[in-house]
Amino acid sequence: MKNIFSNQSTRYTLFVVVGLLLGWLFFHSSSKVKVVQNQSSEEKKSEVWTCSMHPQIRMDKPGKCPICGMDLILLGSNSSAGSDPMAIHLTKEAAQLANVLTSMVSSQKPVKDVRLYGKVQADERLLQSQVTYISGRIEKLMINFTGETVHKGQTLAIIYSPELLTAQQELIEAAKTKQSQPEIYVASKEKLRQWKLSEAQISSIENSGKVQANMEITSSANGIVTARRVNNGDYVSQGSVLYEVYDLSRVWVLFDAYESDLAFLKIGDNLEFTLQAMPGSAYSGKIMFIDPVIDPVNRVAKVRVEINNRDGKLKPEMFATGMVKANLDAYKDKLVIPRSAVLWTGKRSIVYVKQPGDEPVFRIREIGLGPVLGNSYVVTDGLEEGEEIVTEGAFSVDAAAQLEGKPSMMNQEGGKKASSMPGMVMPGDAKSEDNKSMTANAKPVDGNDMSGMDMGTGSGTAKIKQQMIKVSGNCEQCKDRIETAAKSTAGVTSAEWNAETNMLTVEFDGTKTNSDAIQKTIAKVGHDTEKYKASDAVYKVLPECCLYRK
Repeated sequence: MKNIFSNQSTRYTLFVVVGLLLGWLFFHSSSKVKVVQNQSSEEKKSEVWTCSMHPQIRMDKPGKCPICGMDLILLGSNSSAGSDPMAIHLTKEAAQLANVLTSMVSSQKPVKDVRLYGKVQADERLLQSQVTYISGRIEKLMINFTGETVHKGQTLAIIYSPELLTAQQELIEAAKTKQSQPEIYVASKEKLRQWKLSEAQISSIENSGKVQANMEITSSANGIVTARRVNNGDYVSQGSVLYEVYDLSRVWVLFDAYESDLAFLKIGDNLEFTLQAMPGSAYSGKIMFIDPVIDPVNRVAKVRVEINNRDGKLKPEMFATGMVKANLDAYKDKLVIPRSAVLWTGKRSIVYVKQPGDEPVFRIREIGLGPVLGNSYVVTDGLEEGEEIVTEGAFSVDAAAQLEGKPSMMNQEGGKKASSMPGMVMPGDAKSEDNKSMTANAKPVDGNDMSGMDMGTGSGTAKIKQQMIKVSGNCEQCKDRIETAAKSTAGVTSAEWNAETNMLTVEFDGTKTNSDAIQKTIAKVGHDTEKYKASDAVYKVLPECCLYRK
């Protein structure tokens, strides 16, 4: 070994080998570090941070929103579209921050809750008019005010009638010759019977042989006096109405059903209702009648429920709120999804479907909708049982799709980045100044227009507008009437009225209708708007709880 190292050429060769080895180790490790650093740098560059209130803002690092100052949230990765280029991929952190929740689609027995408003009314069939069957003068009224309870056979009034005096005298004379002339005797008694004298009164006249100057008029029914037509001393003719008596042992509850609700109601359905006058009370009954004619003023049909009222608690004109759980047999075993999962575009209804796997990857899907069931919809096509859809945070997912130029609610085909969409100011965009100028010069459509913006795709295929309109009203009946009237206007996709602020938020297709048309329709059903006042004739027939004018 000593001889080997003593050789000069051998030493030089050994030094070269050691140097090469050290060089390889040094440069190899540094290249690994550089690759790791490059990968980390690429990951940071691929991150997109945005504002939950202003999704047009996109940053490559966390910070504050330049518009509202809110903390930016991590949206996703530009290169994380996965195998499907049309899908939108969010990180788990971004999905959690955006409160994106999903649920499985399942088939259910669709039951629609139909809410109705109405009032208690007397049963028309139990109305009795108490009349006099002979002409004469009212000597004394035994019932002096409305609201008094009467019973069958009770004396209502005492009448003096010259015709009755003559008829009594004829009976007394005929009784003397009844053996020889029975026909005259029977005819005289029958005459008094036709004037509604009782057998006891006729026998009393015959046995006493004396004519009674005054006769009693008795009630033919039980009930409550709702109207008095005569006074003491009035001369009445045969058939004149003295009193109107309602039997309230059985009453009607008449509900107003709008045209859109009639398809879900049928005779025999169970209807549960409560009364505002008796909180906590609950009543139920069967629908016995549905009016075949729509009221041309209020655009409603009457739905009738009959209720026993022997205890007298239900009084005419009480307000009632009813609920019918209508089984939609035509949509049996159809899929049902929450309303929060559906995004409306005016012509299309879309949802976001989660792709298989653990990662939050979603793709847009157009679906067909059936009737609305309270807070859910019946799905007629476009989904299959077992699929997982976004039920909360669908707008956040859609905003992410728009930012990445993927198919979205307002951009059906995709392919346009959010930075190139009109009216959106992006950091570093060459057109930022122009956009700011356009925003500064924009004018609202109406004084209360919340957005005044065109939510279309830019190609003119859909012009969805959202607007707030002041509409006068008071109660839940007003809310139902106003929203139904607004939705009946062609082109309106949604309408919601707030009773506290009297503001109606409405979304509509600007190519089919406008604010004036919607306000005119609402005014026709009795509610004043910003531009149009309801006619007095329509306003006066509204329920008392809906009368908002001072």
